[in-house]
Amino acid sequence: MATEARAIAEGPVTASEVMVTAAARELKDGETVVVGIGLPMIACTLAKSTHAPDLTPLLEIGVADMHAVDTPAGLADPRIYYRATCLSGFLDTLGMSLHRGVVDVGFLGGLEVDRFGNSNTSLIKGPDGQVRWMNGSAGANDVASHAKRLMIILRHGKRKLPAAVSYLTSPGFPNGRSRQELGMRGGGPYRIITDMAVLGFNPLTHEAEMLSIHPGLKVQDVLDNTGFKLHVPQVLPTTDLPMDEELRLLREEIDPQRIFLKEKD
Repeated sequence: MATEARAIAEGPVTASEVMVTAAARELKDGETVVVGIGLPMIACTLAKSTHAPDLTPLLEIGVADMHAVDTPAGLADPRIYYRATCLSGFLDTLGMSLHRGVVDVGFLGGLEVDRFGNSNTSLIKGPDGQVRWMNGSAGANDVASHAKRLMIILRHGKRKLPAAVSYLTSPGFPNGRSRQELGMRGGGPYRIITDMAVLGFNPLTHEAEMLSIHPGLKVQDVLDNTGFKLHVPQVLPTTDLPMDEELRLLREEIDPQRIFLKEKD
């Protein structure tokens, strides 16, 4: 689904570009962020290339402050290590940074995220009930458990946003309870950013709620594609469109081949 709110010489702004730009703008200059591969990396690179030059990204494998080139396809892709200030290991990122409490933002993707921000990266269930196992947690549980705040980015749809995840890989607000009550250290989910909307979390119920809707969409479009009841405020802002320079960076430097910014079928 393309967002056709404005057209520039290179073509209309897409839903993926609105999503990634909205995510990038949530990252603040000077913060430390443990970032996942794919859309989180694209958004993080955009933030560092624009308003947050002193943002410090960390990869779970121990790579710090890298300047990835040519849209790396995975953690084993050496293009992701370009100009990194540190090449160490999992223990440095997960232990010395996350578990020590110095990571400002955890920024992840996910197979499923439910209304309490619990995420699943372990398995998916088909219509016939068969289970397909995926990559599992890797560092996602550590990130969700210990970062000061957690952002999740994914495509919007009922399968991706169910009432309850099929498998709880990484905790949000389990059963809607506060993390402090459960003795959990990290601040928990802060944003779910999709190609349709930006969601936040109610501080009392810990349930996801709409904060803004992307241009060209109606509220019912979002509700019809969400697997749980979603609170909508009386005054709902429209997500800001990318600026020309942000679009140029995304299209010419960060992901010119649309490896991660391709539109869903």
